[in-house]
Amino acid sequence: MGFRVRLLSPEDPPDAFPDAREAGIALGYPDGLIAAGGDLAPERLLAAYHGGLFPWFNDDQPILWWSPDPRAVLPVERFHMARSLARDLRRGRWTFSVNNHFADVIDGCAGNRGPHGTWITADMRSAYLRLHQLGYAHSVESWHAGELAGGIYGLRLGGAFFGESMFSARSNGSKVALSALIYLSRQAGIELLDAQLESAHLQQFGLELWPRREFIDALRRLTAGAAPDPGWHLAPRDARPIAALRDA
Repeated sequence: MGFRVRLLSPEDPPDAFPDAREAGIALGYPDGLIAAGGDLAPERLLAAYHGGLFPWFNDDQPILWWSPDPRAVLPVERFHMARSLARDLRRGRWTFSVNNHFADVIDGCAGNRGPHGTWITADMRSAYLRLHQLGYAHSVESWHAGELAGGIYGLRLGGAFFGESMFSARSNGSKVALSALIYLSRQAGIELLDAQLESAHLQQFGLELWPRREFIDALRRLTAGAAPDPGWHLAPRDARPIAALRDA
């Protein structure tokens, strides 16, 4: 029996998604289209992430909800930093900050347009800005010689961080932001960084591919009772921890 994509209405309960663990071989490319429709209200987005789903669509499409199989993840304790990046950090011109330029990071990521344009639509931007205001969505910004050099943003739910996108304004900008996120995750008890889809760029950091069921089972343990954390914050351009990134 084939798998049918669940069609959602904005009037449906926020958690009206099917159990992605039971999806079998779901539709779409990459494999993993689970549902379509609904809305981008905070409650529905949070329910989606708790269930291992995320939205990904263009302006000319309905809202599409995905749960790829396998799932690309970065286990925090197995993160690997390239020697070339460690050498760059030792030069002492890099710093980072947290949640000081969330909108700028989203806009930087939206500027990384592929052949089909950006999936960070105006509605998506507004939705994640709202999650940021509620304390669920966070950004990590990298700085080089006082200039914004890159960043990464996503959602934190308990012991998991769901990376949505990252960008570089100069060489190594996104790598430094990712390294800073790993450093902060170790301090905060975050065990898993969800990278969603396999990426050659992320393989150098220790990317792993997990079966969808294994990933969602891990999420249920890591995100149980997760609350927003608006206090996850460092001072702007805080240089104090940057040396520690070399050992992240």
